[in-house]
Amino acid sequence: MRPAHGRAETAMIDLGQVLTPDRVLLGLKATSKRQVLQSLAQTAARVTGVDATVILEALMQRERLGTTGLGGGIAIPHARIRDLGSFTGFFARLAKPVDFEAVDGAPVDLVFLLLAPEGAGADHLKVLARVARLLRDEDLCAELRASEDRARVHALLCGRGEPAR
Repeated sequence: MRPAHGRAETAMIDLGQVLTPDRVLLGLKATSKRQVLQSLAQTAARVTGVDATVILEALMQRERLGTTGLGGGIAIPHARIRDLGSFTGFFARLAKPVDFEAVDGAPVDLVFLLLAPEGAGADHLKVLARVARLLRDEDLCAELRASEDRARVHALLCGRGEPAR
């Protein structure tokens, strides 16, 4: 049975459970899309216990289907991972933008990595949609680019902080 309002169900997803403050990376150094994904896969492996090569291959396989570079300097690489216990997210602000083959051709400097359990089903798409809606906010992205405070960036992404004006 489908809920009367799909948005209400999506709104219940707490990004604070997907993205913890220690998974906010500011100033990530990489010179290519592959380096970004490799670095994030290695970081994710340390957190999840899943082998980094498994994560990287799943991410690269997803990229072969089409870029996860949404435009506006934003990318949301994502994959379903066997043996992953729960949704796991990482946010990285790159030290320098890289070519991510984004739909608008612009380089990417804000990356939200989303890993989902293999059997996540529609929940994977719901979390992905939530992150995409969030990162479409240009004012929020400007604050994410400007802040040097990891806790502040986490709070902005998880909706727990009123953006500074």
